[in-house]
Amino acid sequence: MLQTFLSHQRKSFWRSRNRGGSVAAQIVLGFFMLYFLLVAVGVGFGMSYFLPEIFKGQDILKSFNGIILFYFLFDFVLRIQLQDLPTLSIIPYLHLRIPKSKIIQFLNIKALYSAFNIWPFFLFLPFCFVKIAPMFGGFAATMYIVSVLSITVFNNYLALYIKRKSISNVLYTVVGLVLIGALGGLEYFKVISILSFSDFVFRAIARTPAIGFGFSLAAFIIFKINSAYLRRNLYAEELSTAQEKKVSTDYAFLNRFGNVGELAALELKLILRHKRSRSAIMLGFLFLFYGFFFYTDKAIIENAFGKMMFGAIFMTGISIIIYGQFIFAWQSAHFDGLLSNKINFKDFIRAKFLLFTIACTIVTLLASFYGFLSVKLLLLHLTAYLYNIGFGTVVVLYLGTMNYKRLDINKSASFNYQGTGATQWLLALPYTLTPILIYLPFGMLNKPYLGLLAVSLFGLIMLLMRGFWVNYITRRFEQQRYKMAEGFRA
Repeated sequence: MLQTFLSHQRKSFWRSRNRGGSVAAQIVLGFFMLYFLLVAVGVGFGMSYFLPEIFKGQDILKSFNGIILFYFLFDFVLRIQLQDLPTLSIIPYLHLRIPKSKIIQFLNIKALYSAFNIWPFFLFLPFCFVKIAPMFGGFAATMYIVSVLSITVFNNYLALYIKRKSISNVLYTVVGLVLIGALGGLEYFKVISILSFSDFVFRAIARTPAIGFGFSLAAFIIFKINSAYLRRNLYAEELSTAQEKKVSTDYAFLNRFGNVGELAALELKLILRHKRSRSAIMLGFLFLFYGFFFYTDKAIIENAFGKMMFGAIFMTGISIIIYGQFIFAWQSAHFDGLLSNKINFKDFIRAKFLLFTIACTIVTLLASFYGFLSVKLLLLHLTAYLYNIGFGTVVVLYLGTMNYKRLDINKSASFNYQGTGATQWLLALPYTLTPILIYLPFGMLNKPYLGLLAVSLFGLIMLLMRGFWVNYITRRFEQQRYKMAEGFRA
């Protein structure tokens, strides 16, 4: 049966209408995978030389043990964002006498064919043979390898399980990313040390190799949980596009905004129910930790807000930037229906402003944990917040009327550049440069807080002018709507 499924998948690929584009995409991805594989091989064989340089004055075994769980934590984050769900078009098989167990077996086996499952072997196995085996013996080295294999399998099926659960409830992905972010924050603030914990675990395996089977047990348990979920919900994802259920668009907190709230609620439902838009929002949560790259002790002490401005704008406004770059294209599949329905375009634009304001407010509140680094960062975030909801929303919506490229929101966001054009690059210039240019004269005069005040006032003035901008963008939208509709049909 496995061979039959593989044969059907192969024929489906070669007989598809867009076969040329699919082959080209697979070749490009193949080159990328080969490149990273060669990098992994180089790092694996060179680890004996790299680790002493990176962790100066530290025992090489402690360094190696420490990075194992740290790597797999990072690996899990990447899998949540980039690893595709193994798919099999099961609708043609529903009326046939094929046991569910056979289909589930195929999906589970196919899930193992991922570059994420290959890299750990080339990264960690060379060191196990070169260093671990001579120091602790062959059995200990074997259990190191078994542990690495088991954690790889555990990450593989846990990521797939969370992504499948998030199809029906996005809260699973949010909670998972928040927990990982919390671990990263605790590591950053030296509350816990993932490196030390990882070293403790693998030193225990070196002394008592049988402990490594604990990882194998964890991998087996998550495999069974994933299989049980597939058995109960085997058809849910495949039938979701064919049989849409009526879902209420009533969000109590949006009711107070009337027609604008209803339109915002419909778009919120669109975001949460489709793969690409949901991925874009989830990516925004990852960028909450972007500030650690910009908020250095030196920059905070010197009040170098100009250097930190980009990070604050980007981080607090990430939902506006990522989702807003395709603001009208998200609805390209039913854009003709929007134009033919009795929809007040001014309310339609107001709904976009409302969603941006709510999203930016939530992200800014979540980013308030940077206040533990310095209260100054809360002032910087307030400035960035006013700028984003005042000026950033206007720029994004205006440039959105210049985007005529269709977007398929049912596809994954990973390595997907559909809908991307010059507009997205054009967006970055006014969005990121404007606050820095406003702040620059005050920074040069060593008046950093006046600079923050100037950017805040600019954002506040733009916010108070929102009625004017709604009218302006509505007129612009009415002028461009037929060009946009034509492009979205392509």
